[in-house]
Amino acid sequence: MPKGDIVKGVLVDKLIFGGNGLGRMPDGRKLVIAGGAVPGSVVSVRLLRARASHAEGQVWEVEKPSPLERPIPAHWQVYGGCKWLPIPYEKQLEIKQQQVKEAFHHLKAESADAVFHPIVASPKTEGYRNKTEFSFGVYFSDAEGVRDRFRFGFHKQGEFSKVIDCSYCVLGDEETNAVFKEVDTFARASGLPTYDPVRHNGFWRHLVVRRSHNLGGTMVVFSLKTDDEAAGPVKMAEFRAWASNLPKVLPHVTSVWMLHNMSQADIVDGDPELLAGERSLKEKVLGLTFEIHPRSFFQTNTLGAEKLYETAASFIRQPGGVLLDLYAGTGTIGTVLSGKFDKVYSVELSASASQDCRNNLELNGVHNVEPVNETVEDFCAAFTAKGGKADTVVVDPPRSGMHPDAPVAIRNFGAKEIIYVSCNPATLARDLKSLMEGGLYRLTDVAAVDMFPHTHHIETVVRLEAAGPR
Repeated sequence: MPKGDIVKGVLVDKLIFGGNGLGRMPDGRKLVIAGGAVPGSVVSVRLLRARASHAEGQVWEVEKPSPLERPIPAHWQVYGGCKWLPIPYEKQLEIKQQQVKEAFHHLKAESADAVFHPIVASPKTEGYRNKTEFSFGVYFSDAEGVRDRFRFGFHKQGEFSKVIDCSYCVLGDEETNAVFKEVDTFARASGLPTYDPVRHNGFWRHLVVRRSHNLGGTMVVFSLKTDDEAAGPVKMAEFRAWASNLPKVLPHVTSVWMLHNMSQADIVDGDPELLAGERSLKEKVLGLTFEIHPRSFFQTNTLGAEKLYETAASFIRQPGGVLLDLYAGTGTIGTVLSGKFDKVYSVELSASASQDCRNNLELNGVHNVEPVNETVEDFCAAFTAKGGKADTVVVDPPRSGMHPDAPVAIRNFGAKEIIYVSCNPATLARDLKSLMEGGLYRLTDVAAVDMFPHTHHIETVVRLEAAGPR
């Protein structure tokens, strides 16, 4: 069957890692289904590509809902970023636990004696995000007869150039939704155009709402093409006056920023300008206070992050000495674990993240953590050359996993244990195989932590232990 054909009557057998469904083509080949397929449902699928081994497609129509699906409130909307909303949360946890176990399929021998702990649930399943990013855009569809030049919400799954209007974000809390509605009302009445990613013109690009769930407060960040021809002096003055007044209209808003975003890439970027309120948010995690700026990295589920860090801390069974916190970001994990060690090196490539780490260390009076602004591979090479040794190594790499040189260097540190925090079970399994090469380490513990309810994303924490005397 050629690309674009519709395959009818496909039973969705299960969900695989990445959130896609798995079904069968009429000839028996596997069919990977994007677009929010729910196990047990029968769907029509539009083919995107067909190969000898399998085919790939997108949900075209749900012919028969899954018996798993739950009724959801009328004001909830299911977007690409929360496509598991119809699946009961208990079933979501079951699916994610199984996906983590399946990720170790190629490490059967290495994981035979490991303990697979029960998945750790998120304390909140709705309104849990402390950072919500909305997009402005256009929606053109000849098939649907739509030529809409103003949309505000989220990108359509599988068609990133199109934006779906939002009315209520389930993953954001009530304060986040209040900001969204206020901005939506003003933006639609402003006469300023939304950004067109094809023509690269338009004023409105993104809205980011950041929340402090434990200490309170809201940061509003506008990402705008401020040099757009429609944004003349009069319009900009109107926008500035309105945006600067947001803390009076919405008292929970404590900070308003504008990013002058002239990039053609569809990302939140640009030179920052404070329009009103405080320069940062403060959030408390496990008794420590962290400062958050407009572009700071911070785990998007505050209560879930506490569960993640508690899990990592519980896996450290031989504390003391030197901890290497690799791919450290703003150093949150290293700072949380600093009380267990004499010295912590917090290694991160991003200069701004390393600076955030320094600020947070000073804020909390932590003096045994040293931020290092380098690539992990460069740090490892220099640390090894100086004869450096580590008692414990914590790695929390990006979705792509560790640099190929990193596992070799880490094996040479002589650490008693390695804690690997991963957002991608596939690259986790690959890196673990490298770390265990030569039999120096054995896998002892695996725990999935659900940081992102109603999405396919999974965090996994793994412990490796030195296999014998070093």
